[in-house]
Amino acid sequence: MRIIPVGLRALLLEVTEPAHTAALVAELHRRRDRGELAGVQDVVPGELTVLVDGLDDPAELAGRLAGWRPTPARPPDGPLVEVPVRYDGADLAEVARHWQVTEAEVRRIHSAPEYRVAFCGFAPGFGYLTGLPERYHLPRRAVPRTRVPAGSVALAGGYAGIYPRDSPGGWQLLGSTDLVLFDPDRDPVALLTPGARVRFRDVDAVGGRDGRTGARERHGAGRGEAPA
Repeated sequence: MRIIPVGLRALLLEVTEPAHTAALVAELHRRRDRGELAGVQDVVPGELTVLVDGLDDPAELAGRLAGWRPTPARPPDGPLVEVPVRYDGADLAEVARHWQVTEAEVRRIHSAPEYRVAFCGFAPGFGYLTGLPERYHLPRRAVPRTRVPAGSVALAGGYAGIYPRDSPGGWQLLGSTDLVLFDPDRDPVALLTPGARVRFRDVDAVGGRDGRTGARERHGAGRGEAPA
């Protein structure tokens, strides 16, 4: 593990595998709950990094970290977010060919797991979701699109994700949702935060129930507008 001081009260911890990130985050949460990490305000995971912010004595923790042996574990569960999806993505047929299944089976496979937000990045509100079995992992597109619409539900590598705003992107597009992922005028501002659990619900498979209605019922928020 590489330890990098960040400012006066933070450390950036670099590891070599995503599983080590999860174990380290779980260990940090356990020790904070026991009162061993005085002043810690935030534990922010990345794919291969963990930022620990708000430390009273970063050098003291850096010295202790050398003796830590985190056991494999995942951080505490966050809230469950249900995402209504219309499987109308531009790459649905290509994904079906890659998996050697029908498009209907792609919908079933994608909506079956309970996913977990491993970390956030790329854009405000974008969560990298783990939980799709390894045999269904997909490469990014060889040529990224210059514009992916907000609400696009996509896959790349071992991750699933939802684009919170219009942006360029090279992920495989399976569908779309009206759920607003990031809204500065809402509480919570971001629906997907590290540790949150995510279930994708195929709207057509349950009788065409409107995704916006589902979002209001679960989150108590109006539709709002996606960021520009």
